[in-house]
Amino acid sequence: MKIHQLSVFLENKPGCLSAPCRALAEAGINIHTLSLADTKQFGILRLIVRDWQQAKTVLESHGNVVNVAEVLAIEVEDKPGGMASVLEGIERAGLNIEYMYAFTIRRGDRAILVFRFEDAEKAAQALSKAGINVIDSVALYDLVEKG
Repeated sequence: MKIHQLSVFLENKPGCLSAPCRALAEAGINIHTLSLADTKQFGILRLIVRDWQQAKTVLESHGNVVNVAEVLAIEVEDKPGGMASVLEGIERAGLNIEYMYAFTIRRGDRAILVFRFEDAEKAAQALSKAGINVIDSVALYDLVEKG
């Protein structure tokens, strides 16, 4: 159920974001979704790609510092209250969200969001028990490729 996410640490200045994206493109690696957070001095580019090991190798060979984290892709009803319902289930399970961001695809009437928890395995078990659908990496990448 866990998905591997790459976090790339970047200087917060013009041109620093395009370099890792170009390196992945030249290696034939497609970015399925991303998130960018910043401070005055640096940014963190979070990426989901199918072949995370190859992407990590490519990025590091271009001088990037890369961290791998386990995240969960969770289906959320794409309607008013859908997000509140999932968040309430997460709260009932006693889970703390470290961060989250939206995925660029939908699954029928559901949106897909990426969540980072302190313990992805514990979170996946608790969410499944609460009836919240956690999508495994195979199903997620199948959705991405079908468009």
